[in-house]
Amino acid sequence: MMENVHLAPETDEDDLYSGYNDYNPTYDTEELENDTAFQQAVRTSHGRRPPITAKIPSTAVTRPVATGYGSKTSLASSMGRPMTGAIQDGVTRPMTAVRAAGFTKAAFRGSAFDPLGQSRGPAPPLETKNEDSPEEKIRQLEKKVNELVEESCIANSCGDLKLALEKAKDAGRKERVLVRQREQVTTPENINLDLTYSVLFNLASQYSANDMYAEALNTYQVIVKNKIFSNAGRLKVNMGNIYLKQRNYSAIKFYRMALDQIPSVHKEMRIKIMQNIGVAFIKTGQYSDAINSFEHIMSMAPNLKAGFNLILSYFAVGDREKMKKAFQKLIAVPLEIDDDDKYISPSDDTHTNLVIEAIKNDHLRQMERERKAMAEKYIMTAAKLIAPVIESSFAVGYDWCVEVVKASQYVELANDLEINKAITYLRQKDFNEAVETLKMFEKKDSRVKSAAATNLSFLYYLENEFAQASSYADLAVNSDRYNPSALTNKGNTVFANGDYEKAAEFYKEALRNDSSCTEALYNIGLTYKKLNRLDDALDCFLKLHAILRNSAQVLYQIANIYELMEDPNQAIEWLMQLISVVPTDSRALSKLGELYDSEGDKSQAFQYYYESYRYFPSNIDVIEWLGAYYIDTQFCEKAIQYFERASLIQPTQVKWQLMVASCFRRSGNYQKALDIYKDIHRKFPENVECLRFLVRLCTDIGLKEVQEYATKLKRLEKMKEIREQRIKSGRDGSGGSRSKREGSAGYDSGQNCSASSKGERLSAKLRALPGTNEPYESSSNKEIDAYYVDPLGPQTERPKTAAKKRAEEEDFADEDLGDYLLPE
Repeated sequence: MMENVHLAPETDEDDLYSGYNDYNPTYDTEELENDTAFQQAVRTSHGRRPPITAKIPSTAVTRPVATGYGSKTSLASSMGRPMTGAIQDGVTRPMTAVRAAGFTKAAFRGSAFDPLGQSRGPAPPLETKNEDSPEEKIRQLEKKVNELVEESCIANSCGDLKLALEKAKDAGRKERVLVRQREQVTTPENINLDLTYSVLFNLASQYSANDMYAEALNTYQVIVKNKIFSNAGRLKVNMGNIYLKQRNYSAIKFYRMALDQIPSVHKEMRIKIMQNIGVAFIKTGQYSDAINSFEHIMSMAPNLKAGFNLILSYFAVGDREKMKKAFQKLIAVPLEIDDDDKYISPSDDTHTNLVIEAIKNDHLRQMERERKAMAEKYIMTAAKLIAPVIESSFAVGYDWCVEVVKASQYVELANDLEINKAITYLRQKDFNEAVETLKMFEKKDSRVKSAAATNLSFLYYLENEFAQASSYADLAVNSDRYNPSALTNKGNTVFANGDYEKAAEFYKEALRNDSSCTEALYNIGLTYKKLNRLDDALDCFLKLHAILRNSAQVLYQIANIYELMEDPNQAIEWLMQLISVVPTDSRALSKLGELYDSEGDKSQAFQYYYESYRYFPSNIDVIEWLGAYYIDTQFCEKAIQYFERASLIQPTQVKWQLMVASCFRRSGNYQKALDIYKDIHRKFPENVECLRFLVRLCTDIGLKEVQEYATKLKRLEKMKEIREQRIKSGRDGSGGSRSKREGSAGYDSGQNCSASSKGERLSAKLRALPGTNEPYESSSNKEIDAYYVDPLGPQTERPKTAAKKRAEEEDFADEDLGDYLLPE
């Protein structure tokens, strides 16, 4: 310490300027770098201590008060040097600086003025990282875990839930490796808990998104039970949501535990949890508890969902007055959206117009529209729910709801409620009241008038009153020319009148106004189909198929058009798509069977016909085809059950019972066939075919009844001859009037036979027999064939097989029957 203390040399007392260049080197800052004591003090805590001011007394303390009187004495400094301005031996020492201005000792040492230290040269290079060090490996692994968590979240937001789960699992595996490495290198306190929390939370979220609820709950339990994680108790909300999805209503317990751990300052979060608790109470049927939850929410922070759920709860308990009050609370919920006037330009300012045009359909505006649409949906649904029960009749209830809505910010919904009132009348089959309610809108504004007229047009169209439907369709179009529903209804009325070209124009205009009007697009396809413009019709239905991917009607129309275009392969392909959408549609299955039959693929045709029969066992055409198929394949016993079912469906049609008897006869069971023929004869005593087979069977078996049946057969043949003669004489005598009627009946019969002959395996002459709606006896005056053609006999629609030739040889033709008649 003494080396830094300099004593003042002994000088001549008369030398007033001695010692001026000697100063305390403590103040020499340029020598601090070489001062070992100072550098040691900087590196240790010794240099951080506050300075002890008592060791170096201030000059202000020792300086006497300067006055103009008396002598002044001063104290010497710690170095023994006289202080500046002090009086020494009666002589005042002049005031000087420690160093002269602009003069330093460094100048004598050859150093230049360099306050920024630029002469020291560039900084030394950074130390290279040692990638093999444990700390660097841990740092890189931590970075990789963070990247995997981010990639998992991005994949989830893009909808790739499987990839998101894989990334989350990979992040969990690497994070566990990271924890083990940290424990080996550092103390457990240095583990990154935030990273562990984010990895586990993301993994649980991805499990939940992939409906792996058990794994998600286990992961959440790991987080919740670990006391190291702060605020982990809030995740009990997520656990409650999973339990609610599983219909496990212990979710209420988890919601309440989460509610207890969330402070009251988080008001919005607490409200959402209470709303979940109320929904869970509704699902469990505890409506009083649900009411308490929703009432608290509506008093603290009213919102649309809570208001609607409150109405549902009061509706469940049947409290009319509370339903009204809850509806009024729902109406009063503020929407907090801007008025539409904000998006209307007030002036011709180009800049303002551009701004308004830019914000007219931005994301905020879309969100406002969605919020308003949701509010209108809740209010309309609530009104339709409570209107029939809050008053003595639903009409009075609707009137109360309309009045409340008119006094609120949703004035435009009042007209929609009136239209819903008319629809409710329709559901109750009160057509007149519905029409009267809709007619009230004829004098209102154009939008409401157009909607009401559209509904009236549709109602009259369903009633087949096309004149009234057309009138109201015109009114709807005139009120709102851009209403696609009105234009579609107008096109429907024109379509019903057979003017397909004009109907197509209305449908096109509806599509120009609203390209998403699927009804107009479907109808224009049907119109082109009627006009035999199959290519245009196919284009329309293919466009519609791109919009409605799983519409059974559209798929059927496409298949039907390909069938009309004689492209059965394409028709079969589209029908296959149809039955993938509606696998139990018997009509589509039978159509597939018909197409395969026309292509000659009997096995595939049988498969689809049989499937159609399984789903709808009352289709006569399918039953007939299956019976004929078994006859063709020489399995007459299996055909019996189908013809028996046909006889049950059409008991007045004699041909099905004759087919059953014929199958028994073919299979060799003559006694059973004889019994059935006798039963047919009792039911239809004038049936010539039955008598002929009775005569043949009785003759083959040798029964005595053969004479009786032969006599009856001969009598019926004579009656037929007499009838034919009368018909012939009537034609000759009465002129063309009767022949015109007979010709018309014959033409109609021919049409029916032609229409039903496609894919059939029975004789066309059997189809001329009476239909299901008229008894067989009432048709005795019709002209029928004098002989019965067995289903095993020759068919004009298909080539003959060996089995058919044998059947023809065994059957009795008309001209051979006389050999078996006994003489009278």
